[in-house]
Amino acid sequence: MTDDGATAAMRYKEIIALSRGSAENLREWEVARAEALEAEIEEAQGAIEAATERETRAAERASRWWRMALHNIQGLPWLPPGDDPHAISTARPAYLERYLEEVKPSYQELVQAVLGLGWRAKRAASKQQPPPPA
Repeated sequence: MTDDGATAAMRYKEIIALSRGSAENLREWEVARAEALEAEIEEAQGAIEAATERETRAAERASRWWRMALHNIQGLPWLPPGDDPHAISTARPAYLERYLEEVKPSYQELVQAVLGLGWRAKRAASKQQPPPPA
């Protein structure tokens, strides 16, 4: 073999060794990336579960406030109760607690308004109730 042949053979062996090393590096990177993706998926699933739980609690709270509001206006036949509360897709999830905090003052305003009706509310309520037994 000539000197050029030996040099070419050595260069060929060097290239093969580099390609094997690159393949091993690629496999290691793929394994690390797969593990990272699995961790991200688990984290996302946990976030989904937490969000679902928050949504359920919020819906229960909204329903509870709604039932209390309906109870307050049940003696006012001229005041239609409107639709039951439901989730709104344009609401910002980050503001959930703020939205829920706004319910209590609104409910209290309703109670004060009904109480402010005074005799009208009592009269309407007494018309709907049967007279006491004699």
